[in-house]
Amino acid sequence: MDKVMATAAQALADVTDGRSFAVGGFGLSGVPEVLIGALHENGASGLTVVSNNCGVDGRGLGILLAAGRIARVTGSYIGENKEFARQYLAGELEVELTPQGTLAERLRAGGSGIPAFYTTAGVGTQVAEGGLPWRYAPDGSVAVASPPKEVRSFDGVEHILEHAITTDYALVRAARGDRHGNLVFHRAARNFNPPAAMAGRITVAEVEELVEPGVLGPDEIHLPGVFVQRVVALTPEQAADKAIEKRTVRER
Repeated sequence: MDKVMATAAQALADVTDGRSFAVGGFGLSGVPEVLIGALHENGASGLTVVSNNCGVDGRGLGILLAAGRIARVTGSYIGENKEFARQYLAGELEVELTPQGTLAERLRAGGSGIPAFYTTAGVGTQVAEGGLPWRYAPDGSVAVASPPKEVRSFDGVEHILEHAITTDYALVRAARGDRHGNLVFHRAARNFNPPAAMAGRITVAEVEELVEPGVLGPDEIHLPGVFVQRVVALTPEQAADKAIEKRTVRER
């Protein structure tokens, strides 16, 4: 099946208000910038986003945040985005913080049909006991707090129950992909793009290099096309547009 769409806008034309998205990327590595831009142009609002982080000011998911399109975020890292912190502390944004490895496994489990799992991550903390601020009130008080999680002992070690994540859509970026949706990721981009892709009911992948079916060998493929419904081929200019969070220099 040829899954290639003509444009990113066409690939996201059916998105409406209130939809949920799993979005790949690690920092600014492997972020589906073109698809995020198309989602911004689509105009949908009240979105729920699941992603390791929420971009930075002016890049990645930070574009949607600045436009007030995101209502809720599940992630593991807030830093590097002042607008994210402002909206969260002002009570404009609901935020569920979860340990990074737990987040990756919740996404992978959702794509694998596993409804929940037990983990030691978070035992003895507010992750397990509840009370983490999900949403603040305008006066700074906690309007919505995280609930306590089930704790169970295995071989004398306490574990907490974490539920899998599935979303309406997933947006990911791959270094290479074919028309059937088989994808290959480059280095750190592989951290969250594959599990995010697995969690989406409709997964849209932007690929830097589109190849014909059969070019990618079975051992090269990081994510099989069964998890991908739509593919968007990037232009050379789009593929080359890659930001970094910080450029470090040293005085001589």
